[in-house]
Amino acid sequence: MKPLPSRRRKTQGFSLGLFALCLATARSLQSQGVSLYIPHPTINATVKEDILLSVDYSCHGVPTIEWKYTSSWGAQKIVEWKPGTQANISQSHKDRVCTFDNGSIQLFSVGVRDSGYYIITVTEHLGSSQFGTIVLHVSEILYEDLHFVAVFLAFLAAVAAVLISLMWVCNKCAYKFQRKRRHKLKESTTEEIELQDVEC
Repeated sequence: MKPLPSRRRKTQGFSLGLFALCLATARSLQSQGVSLYIPHPTINATVKEDILLSVDYSCHGVPTIEWKYTSSWGAQKIVEWKPGTQANISQSHKDRVCTFDNGSIQLFSVGVRDSGYYIITVTEHLGSSQFGTIVLHVSEILYEDLHFVAVFLAFLAAVAAVLISLMWVCNKCAYKFQRKRRHKLKESTTEEIELQDVEC
């Protein structure tokens, strides 16, 4: 009759050990959770450019991916989806966003108003989540510079054309003046020769 309690203790010890092992495994899995990698946290773009907000994540199971946008213009949700399913894109970004299974999104034909902070949140089914931010700056400086350069070059070309025309006119005038002078010199020398002949 006495051996039974020791067997019961062994069974209880085995059950507790198994429970502790399961708990440790669950904790280690949960501690690993979601990892998120953002290769380019800052992106500079110009108006009408298509840009890629590139990220990569790893987690257990299929996560929920959500992108939000905040700036001085306001804050709004852009898109939410689970990889392999259809994305729920907000009305403000319809036909302007393309999603990828690695969590990245592409924005088409960006404008100055698209400048701001893009926040991605990856949430796995166990409840752990990870978020990251990409700063996008969209400017028109390149186009303004090209416009300025084009106007400046056109102005220089016009000035060069005017200067060339003036040089051509001055050259013609100088040539005519020299011809008249030569002609007068010829006439005066001819008159002198004639006078000398008459005196002789």
